[in-house]
Amino acid sequence: MKIESITLHHISLPLVAPFETSFGRETERPCILVEMRAGGLTGWGECVAGAGPWYAYETIGTAWHIISEFLAPMVVGQEFTSPEALAERFSAVRGHAMARAAVEAAFWDLAARVRGVSLAHLIGATRERVAVGVSVGIEPTLDAQLASVARFVEAGYARVKLKIKPGWDVAMVRAVRERWPDLLLQVDANSAYTLADAPIFREFDEMNLLLIEQPLHHEDIVDHARLQAQLRTPICLDESIHSPDHARWALDIDACRVINIKAGRVGGLTAARQIHDLCAARGIPVWCGGMLETNVGRAANLALAALPNFTLPGDISASARYYHSDIATPDFVLNADSTISVPQEPGLGVVVLPERLRAVQVRQLTIGYSEVQNS
Repeated sequence: MKIESITLHHISLPLVAPFETSFGRETERPCILVEMRAGGLTGWGECVAGAGPWYAYETIGTAWHIISEFLAPMVVGQEFTSPEALAERFSAVRGHAMARAAVEAAFWDLAARVRGVSLAHLIGATRERVAVGVSVGIEPTLDAQLASVARFVEAGYARVKLKIKPGWDVAMVRAVRERWPDLLLQVDANSAYTLADAPIFREFDEMNLLLIEQPLHHEDIVDHARLQAQLRTPICLDESIHSPDHARWALDIDACRVINIKAGRVGGLTAARQIHDLCAARGIPVWCGGMLETNVGRAANLALAALPNFTLPGDISASARYYHSDIATPDFVLNADSTISVPQEPGLGVVVLPERLRAVQVRQLTIGYSEVQNS
């Protein structure tokens, strides 16, 4: 299949409510949508890089530059027999996982559409529904935090993830646990602590948590191994796992007992499947993290999370969790058993609506065979 053109759409969507982590507070979510055309069909991918270099060094600006100046020219006009072949073309590119993942995702969508199968089917998924939870941001007061959790529990979410930061951790989590003693509960520090904070995490051992996500430095595995040795609660690595090799290194030294797989963070669905397979062989459970995706990225996450070793609920909330009006349809809704149905239609199973896309678009760029058009 020969790639004819790639169009980048920089958009910005207002969030239903502010979302705060240890990085700061977000009220809008910018992202880049990759529109890839080949053989009369269109595939879509979503770049999850943020506005600033907080979660990762990649930003909307760096991703736009890398895709438009390097990745797109490497593939437009070229023929690829599989998404894995396209991923291999990017093997010489160091870093920029989110940019690479977005282009690869668009080709995965195209490849599934050409075959007339769902993306989930193409990548080898085995489930028609995926167990999901919700990520709850940091609120200004404990009462507000409890009220926020209550809203999501009442909405039907069976698993809640609490964002924590220094000074907003043990007492808050204990209050949530006391209010909901049987709730599936986990915490996410987004790298906000150091090994000197080990006593804080030992206190979490008494709260029956599913896991503690990324407590230490965003590139560390050594100190995480030292911390895991002091805890009963499994440590889950997120930001530290940039590739299948990083996953292998972390597991080799028992730096974690769970891995959060985000296709954007590890460079695409090809790498995400490799990490899934590695963890399955090692007996390590995985789950799918979220990055406030639109329905384009959400559909890809659902397909990925339908693979067999995704045994913990993912951060793939219903569409209405973050956006009043998404750029793609249909919206995803929460089933009564705290699952979301995996799209079964060809490709991603969602349709991007041009009028909604234009309403939130910041800029657009098309890379064709021999021309670059701006608008």
